[in-house]
Amino acid sequence: MLLRAILLASLASVTMVGGALAQNVRLLGDHRDWSSYAASDGTGPVCFAMTKPQDVKPQPDGYKAGSLYITNRPGENIKNEFNLVAGFTFQPDSTATVNVSGQVFNLFTQNDAAWLDDAGQSDALASAIRAGSTMVVEGTSAAGIKVVETFSLSGATAASQSMSDCS
Repeated sequence: MLLRAILLASLASVTMVGGALAQNVRLLGDHRDWSSYAASDGTGPVCFAMTKPQDVKPQPDGYKAGSLYITNRPGENIKNEFNLVAGFTFQPDSTATVNVSGQVFNLFTQNDAAWLDDAGQSDALASAIRAGSTMVVEGTSAAGIKVVETFSLSGATAASQSMSDCS
């Protein structure tokens, strides 16, 4: 699970910065504060919806733009995989939380990324995201400072629907 999540984060990072894989990524749609994309890797199609935080408080030293991804990999029977690239390095061995309309989900962290601690909650989190209006992720930076990232969920449902026929 961890290796797959790290590979996903790497794929997303490479595709967003214009690496060789970027030629294989196609925009499925822009949906208010979210966008959806399709690509393929060695296991088949990969579709993901992504957004950026609207607010980061306090902004850690060296902060780089963070991103949040919800990914479907039909060839691996993976749906609604949650991945946060925070834009800052988390404190080693720390956890984070994501709160959507009072529903709290625990995340494990590594370097600048976070994933659901219990992958079995992927569908519940994706459902909460589609039904909510804002999402707050709280984590601790490497400097020991609590950082709060706030994301808009406007367009999340449309982005999710646009990648439902991932191929």
